[in-house]
Parts: sequence; C-alpha cells; structure tokens
Amino acid sequence: MLPTFMPVATQAAIKGLSAQQVEALGVSLILNNTYHLNLRPGLDVLNAAGGAHKFQGWNRNLLTDSGGFQLVSLSKFTKITEEGALFASPFTGEPTMLTPEESINIQHTIGADIIMQLDDVVSSLTVGPRVGEAMERSVRWLDRCIEQHERAGKADKQNLFAIVQGGLDPELRDRCLEEMIKRRDRVAGYAIGGLSGGEEKDTFWRIIKQCADKLPEDRPRYSMGIGFAEDLLVCVALGVDMADCVFPTRTARFGVALTHKGPLNLKLSKHAADFRPIDETCPCPTCTSKMTRAMLNHIVTHETTAAHALTIHNIVFQAQVMGRAREAIINGTFPDYLRSFFRDYFGDSGYPEWCVNALRTVGVDLLEGVSVPVVPGNAPKWEYANP
Repeated sequence: MLPTFMPVATQAAIKGLSAQQVEALGVSLILNNTYHLNLRPGLDVLNAAGGAHKFQGWNRNLLTDSGGFQLVSLSKFTKITEEGALFASPFTGEPTMLTPEESINIQHTIGADIIMQLDDVVSSLTVGPRVGEAMERSVRWLDRCIEQHERAGKADKQNLFAIVQGGLDPELRDRCLEEMIKRRDRVAGYAIGGLSGGEEKDTFWRIIKQCADKLPEDRPRYSMGIGFAEDLLVCVALGVDMADCVFPTRTARFGVALTHKGPLNLKLSKHAADFRPIDETCPCPTCTSKMTRAMLNHIVTHETTAAHALTIHNIVFQAQVMGRAREAIINGTFPDYLRSFFRDYFGDSGYPEWCVNALRTVGVDLLEGVSVPVVPGNAPKWEYANP
C-alpha cells in the first residue's frame, strides 16, 4: 500500500529487533543493503539459506539497494570506471569489482521483491563535470542492468527500479528523466537519487517536484534516504510513493523518540520524574506497556532495552505518519491532514519556510487560518524538541 516508509535493515536486521517483531508492528516492506550482504554473509550462505527472506526470517516484501550509495559513503575505498566500481573491502582490504551486471546478479541471489539498478552516485554537494558524467553513466548502467535482469529471466519475478540522477542541476535531471522514461516498459518503478546529502531544503524539494511531475504516474516513485516526518509528507504531497531512511532507528539509539508533537530527547533531565508514556495516543508496545519517560530517561543510551523500546516506537510513528497520509488521500482530506500535522508537530516554534513554499505549489497553504511564524533555512533543529 502506498505511500509507505521502509525501515532500513542494512545487514538483514533492523538493529535491536527480530524480523517477527518488525512484522508484528505492521511493517510490510524493509530495505537490505546489497553491498554489505555480498560481503557478509556472502552469496554462498544466502544461496544455501534460499535467499535473504529465509535467511533473516522475513515473510513480507523486501527491497535491496544496488550498492551505488557506497560509491559515496565508502568513496575512499572506491575507484569508478566505465566497467563498474572497484571496491576495497573495509573488512579485509580485498578488491571487489561491482559491475551493473554483478549488482543485478547479487540482488537475484538475495531474492528481493524490488531491486535497484547500479547507479554512479556522487554527493549532492558535488559540482562540476563529475555530476554530468555520473548522470550519463547511470543511464548507460541502467541499460546494462536491464539486459542482465532480462537475460536471467527474472523480469517477471523481481521488480527492477531505475534511479534518476543529475545532482542539483535541473537540466541534468531533465536529461536523465527523458532517457529513463524512454525505458518505462522495461522497469517497474523509479527512484529519485542523489539527494539528502546536506543540500538546501529549498533546492531539495524543487528537484523532488521536478522529478515527480515528469515520472510516469503508473510507476511507483521512490525518494531515497528521506526520513524526517516533514520531509516525508512534503514528498508525498509532491507525488512520491516510497521512502527509506535510517533516521527513525538510528535516532532511537541516541535516545530520541518521535512523536506527533515533535521529537522528544529522553536524555534530558526534565524527563527523570515524568511518568507518562512517550505518547499516550500511540498504539506501539512501548507506549501501551506503560514504559514511562522517567524509566527511559533512567536507562536510555545505557541499556539495550531502551534502544529496543524506542526503535519499536519510532518505527510505528513513521508507519502512522505515512498510513494516515494514505487514508487521507483515499478520503480526499489530505490537505487537512497536512495542516493538522504541521500544527501539532511544530506548534508555535514556526513552520519551515521550505515546507510552506513546497506545499503551496500543490495548492496547500499551511498558514491558512493560523498565525504561526515561518522559519527560514533548512528546518528548526529537531534535537530541541517540544516537551
């Protein structure tokens, strides 16, 4: 069901939770990392297990990234050529060539329901000819991925997504969109890549809108690496169907709970004698078991129990944000949902200006009927959450 948010299980596990616990929370789609699973446990183990679903005990849908993001995150270990990406393993130093064909073969072995093309990824802050080079190569690599996918006879079993690149340059994005849309009959969906790397939010949303406006409406549109609640809802309003990010699970390990009134930093001493649950309206096991803010403050960042409890809560929060958006779209009340969410989430602290501007382009005025300051820049610091 779309729109949806995918929790990230990089190495075939969401930190702190079993696959059964994640499924019990109502999650129907998670993300595994191709690059890491290829290194450990390796394809021999995954083959012997019957694929990553069985290996990790996951009975629902699975998406794998292609390994392309590691061209940025592990750039000091990587050399890019037209053939592919030559990695030095961060574990052993052993060289590994990841070609578009090999990326697809690995994802076939993993057995994911949705697989991604290998793309040439550069940081969103990169400028100059390297951005255009990476975009053009991503198109060429897409063709190689399609050919390998079809040659292996997997096109009707695993859904291949293309990834739109082009950095922050609208002209490059248009050129990439034009080429990738030509291949719409050979791909099952599209991702918008190369963002969420520290670029200005005002630029971020414009690139998202540019891509979403032009991508085929009969194919899912996936914005990669999006995790903040306001980002998710703006992207959905602009036409995005899917998103993933480590944010909700990683921030849980730092002692932060996500709530409809804003993130809650449970390390702060003001929570030491607060015997309320994180959110009295939340249906997650952490909140319904009456685990209090005081208890979490006592053990947060010290005991794994706290990270476990907050991870459960944050995954449910993200699922509710997107689930309520889906229900509102079906019911024709999505603009009202956006206004009520932003009112509760940001309160009197001020709405991010980029959110206000982005939503106005699709006919939603967050400031209609309210008197709330508008905060310029990327966003208010989520670390300083409402109490």
